[in-house]
Amino acid sequence: MTATEEVPMGFGRMHRKEDARFLRGRGNYVDDVVLPGMLHGAVLRSPYAHAKILSVDTSAAEAHPKVRAVITGETLAGLDLAWMPTLSGDVQAVLATDKVRFQGQEVAFVVAEDRYSARDALELIDVEYEPLAPVVDARKALDAGAPVIRDDLEGRADNHIFDWETGDKARTDEVFANAEVVAVQDMLYPRVHPAPMETCGSVADMDPVTGKLTIWTTTQAPHAHRTVYALVAGLPEHKIRVISPDIGGGFGNKVGIYPGYVCSIVGSILTGKPVKWMEDRSENLMSTSFARDYHMHGEIASTKDGKILGVRVKVLADHGAFNGTAQPTKYPAGFFGVFTGSYDIEAAHAEVTGVYTNKAPGGVAYACSFRITEAVYLVERLVDVLAHDLGLDPAELRLRNLLRPEQFPYQSKTGWEYDSGDYPRALRLALDMVGYEKLREEQAKRREAGGEQLMGIGMAFFTEAVGAGPRKHMDILGLGMADGAELRVHPTGKAVLRLSVQSQGQGHETTFAQIVAEELGISPEDIDVVHGDTDQTPFGLGTYGSRSTPVSGAATAVVARKVRERAKIVAAAMLEVSADDLEWEKGRWFVKGDRAAGKSIQDIAMAAHSNLELPEGVEGHLDATCVYNPPNLTYPFGAYVCVVDVDAGTGQVKVRRFVAVDDCGVRINPMIVEGQVHGGLADGVGMALMQGMAFDEDGNHLGGSFMDYLLPTSMECPSWELGETVTPSPHHPIGAKGVGESATVGSPAAVVNAVLDALKPHGVRHADMPLTPAAVWCALQGRPIRTDLAIP
Repeated sequence: MTATEEVPMGFGRMHRKEDARFLRGRGNYVDDVVLPGMLHGAVLRSPYAHAKILSVDTSAAEAHPKVRAVITGETLAGLDLAWMPTLSGDVQAVLATDKVRFQGQEVAFVVAEDRYSARDALELIDVEYEPLAPVVDARKALDAGAPVIRDDLEGRADNHIFDWETGDKARTDEVFANAEVVAVQDMLYPRVHPAPMETCGSVADMDPVTGKLTIWTTTQAPHAHRTVYALVAGLPEHKIRVISPDIGGGFGNKVGIYPGYVCSIVGSILTGKPVKWMEDRSENLMSTSFARDYHMHGEIASTKDGKILGVRVKVLADHGAFNGTAQPTKYPAGFFGVFTGSYDIEAAHAEVTGVYTNKAPGGVAYACSFRITEAVYLVERLVDVLAHDLGLDPAELRLRNLLRPEQFPYQSKTGWEYDSGDYPRALRLALDMVGYEKLREEQAKRREAGGEQLMGIGMAFFTEAVGAGPRKHMDILGLGMADGAELRVHPTGKAVLRLSVQSQGQGHETTFAQIVAEELGISPEDIDVVHGDTDQTPFGLGTYGSRSTPVSGAATAVVARKVRERAKIVAAAMLEVSADDLEWEKGRWFVKGDRAAGKSIQDIAMAAHSNLELPEGVEGHLDATCVYNPPNLTYPFGAYVCVVDVDAGTGQVKVRRFVAVDDCGVRINPMIVEGQVHGGLADGVGMALMQGMAFDEDGNHLGGSFMDYLLPTSMECPSWELGETVTPSPHHPIGAKGVGESATVGSPAAVVNAVLDALKPHGVRHADMPLTPAAVWCALQGRPIRTDLAIP
């Protein structure tokens, strides 16, 4: 921050407070934690996707001079720790005992004096496997005779996990039977990986004297982890401290509990020393939580003039070898029920079936609210397919069917109450910003001229549901999703805010300080935000699904208002007037009708700690606590327009322009919002054009490095063009509706729609993501390409 920059006393552009340490290399990550006598752990992983374990011989590894312990599934079984609960009510092997169920599954854990010795000792462990036939394709998981993956579950005779449905099937079938037009499309949202910059790891330190377990770990949900560790290890919860220091990206990948975390704890218990485990990039890509992997059959019904009447869908959800998704208990398919999108329709119905396959557990909320990315992609592709079949402009079709402002609050046909919005205004703004009519004229001229360079214009409109969630509807493992906040103003007027959410780069230390500043008039520079330490913060279920600002931000606003009301009583005593005679302006209470007679929040803070006589029953000090249980989700929305150029000879796609108009309600810090949107848009380009986790028919993982699993760089991304509309949410005290993750929700469909628009003259109506050059070229040649397995 420059010396001349003015710091806002509340909402507004402000450089991130946390950046001072990050830019100077002073961040504190899990791998920076070094403790006296610390040992290092390494995981032996299965080379097979599906195989029985016949024997595990650890004798040679145990004889290594620097090895202190070798832990196997048998070791953990003796401690009743071989299996742990997942956040979806399933159980997952910590270390495999009976068989391995995906390539990269954890088989043994070595603890040694240094990381290199631990890695070397893995080579000395002899595991005898009996390979079994794998189930890689989710579409074959329920076939008669398919190998049963979860035969550890009593009575399990197939790979079925759940069936879930939403909407009115009878009414939807009736609408489709009477519809003039029905467009149908099968589509795959492939398995992708969040690929955070920092991989996962933990440092566990069990104090044998006090019985206190301290864990430094890469988690987005420290309090939830503490509770699960107590359940798994049988340790008293108050004797467990989880510290989540600076996190180098999460994107949903660091919500769940990984076997390496548990093994580091067991390693510390067995050796009496701290044990650190950090995975490498290949381990992270191969074995930690994935996202998406939805096979979707969608249908959309309309009249001949383009009035959308209904949507119905059948989904096959690939959850991998264990159901490890972190989403509310009552929603096994997450918030996929928002698949009706942003449109006023008569009926909707969805059926989702979850299955096990021989892949790593998947289904995390990768930079989105739970499964809404899949839902938006489905409906926005269907709308484009319908426009294609009707011969209508896709923008015009959307404008005819978008919800109108007067329809809010709107009850969707699957039971979601959209809070507020002006959808047509957002889409028209996006179209105006991109110069839509001129682009269509340019496209027509280029098509008339012919040539190898194809031009496409695509769009997507989205509604996301964020801020999970109302406690009466949403929990994880029985834990309600309300968030806590604690605020204390010191005698000199400086403040400390303690939160239950954890930042992984979203700028919490700045944003939440600005909320307090807006409510109390204390400079954000004078407010410390504490997070990521269960001994120092109130209970909450953490950061994911774009819930931090709508829930913990609202908790912060509420707790600040409690402090302000306490300050009012103190100010009244100082001014010798009734509290009812005071009015508030940012930073001070003053006497009605006499603005000169007032006291600043700093004056009040000092007086609250003095010998000032307060009314009977009124405590001193300026502090308060709050547990905020949101009354509803909030529903940010947006309109995105993408322009691409496609080389018909090579299939290469270049994103020429991308306009994104978002409405996330009140923007606490526009700079942070814009940064989040930029990241989300890059995510979308990556998923649409290059990110796709591939497996061969033997279940071998083909994306174990960044040479194979491609991520977008600045070379693949255009200069983003951002716009905004503002529709505050009536449900939350600060009006916030969530930020950047919505960009990941809306952008993939816009990019894919643009590419397919470019290919339209060649008769290409559909192609699955990712639209790699090979996939685009094959589509132009009329050749099929399988993106659910190996990608040529």
